[in-house]
Amino acid sequence: MIELTEVAASTTPPPDLSAKRSWRSFKSGAMTVLMIASVLAVALPLVAVVYAVFGRGFAVAFRDFPDFFIKEIPMVARRAGPGMGPAILGTLLTSGAATLIAVPLGVLGAVYLHEYGVKSRFSRLVRFMATVMTGVPSIVMGLFIYVLWTLHFGYSAFGGALALACLMLPVVIGATEQMLMLVPHHLREASYALGTSKSRTILTVVLPAALPGIVSGSLLAVARAAGETAPLLFAVGAASEYNPHLFTEANTALSIQIFGNATSSFVAAQDRAWGAALTLVLLTFVITLVARVFTARIARRR
Repeated sequence: MIELTEVAASTTPPPDLSAKRSWRSFKSGAMTVLMIASVLAVALPLVAVVYAVFGRGFAVAFRDFPDFFIKEIPMVARRAGPGMGPAILGTLLTSGAATLIAVPLGVLGAVYLHEYGVKSRFSRLVRFMATVMTGVPSIVMGLFIYVLWTLHFGYSAFGGALALACLMLPVVIGATEQMLMLVPHHLREASYALGTSKSRTILTVVLPAALPGIVSGSLLAVARAAGETAPLLFAVGAASEYNPHLFTEANTALSIQIFGNATSSFVAAQDRAWGAALTLVLLTFVITLVARVFTARIARRR
């Protein structure tokens, strides 16, 4: 009897566990195809831009390396030749000064909003104004700085830094506040249980925990500011010689040179625009890489 049962069990076909076609499986497949198509739709323009910038700018920027990165900008637009040194220095000056203004103010503002103000009327007003500032067109911000600063003190890199800082500030505030929200509340409670004050808890517990996200948000703001053209046209000017001074005389930037040379009818100027575009992309990439390495080292030490 036992042998007959074992034989019957061995001849019974195994159950079919494969997925059955149903409406749910159809929806899953359709959404997968839609997501892949969306990724391709986003990636294709990005790849096309990178290909065009590297393809047309690499030969211009590295043909007589390092002349393109150190020589001054030619006075005559139709004359071929390298020279974006003043624009690189101007970009570093304006972006660096804007970062020094916007990042500390933005981080401190976000700390106040999340740790002290929370849902007070003043905090809600500041959040609303920061949201409004995020949507202000950059040319409007440039016009604001032109009226407030340039008409009184003339063109300078500092005027451009003020305009860029106004654009960066709401981005830094929003990113920092979002990162502070992600810090677990039990870390604060553990610090308070040890008798630590609120300010010291924020300085030694909350901010280090949120540091990678704050750095990422600040980099996003710097990347946006470095590529802005409209506010710099109102505040910086268009110099062709080196000007290392932050507060005096007109300066220039890579974005201004890209705009000016790309709209020129001369081939030599258009080539310089492609070289300047590649330089701006490489500059942003290097700054991002350095900041990522710095953040990773800090996270490894914790």
